[in-house]
Amino acid sequence: MSPSPMSGAGHPDPAASPTSRAYRRSRRWRKFRARLRIWRRRMHSHPVLSLTWRVVVATVGMLILLAGVVMCVTPGPGVAGIILGLAILATEFSWARGILRHAREWAHRAKVQAVQKAQRRMERKRAASPPPASARR
Repeated sequence: MSPSPMSGAGHPDPAASPTSRAYRRSRRWRKFRARLRIWRRRMHSHPVLSLTWRVVVATVGMLILLAGVVMCVTPGPGVAGIILGLAILATEFSWARGILRHAREWAHRAKVQAVQKAQRRMERKRAASPPPASARR
């Protein structure tokens, strides 16, 4: 006797499908972000904790930002350090949010230009190379 479609026997577990796993991960992330927002609201409602938090964020963000600036001159991921420092500062300061927005726009333009340059280089390489021997006949 064949298994009934209602019993689910013989069918893969729907909870093990990749889409449901991704859904659970995104749901967990949304719950975590909601809890984090509630925690930050409570903390910002207390004047001493709010000031302390802002000082800690400013210190950590500035240290990473300065490390990124130093890494621009010395070996290391300088631009990544600068963007990470700005992202940390942007969680609390609106001036850092504006600078981060401009940095993202700059990074997007740089990416587009790099892709265009690579495409032009490939086109020039194709135009300069002789056709294969099989195509010459």
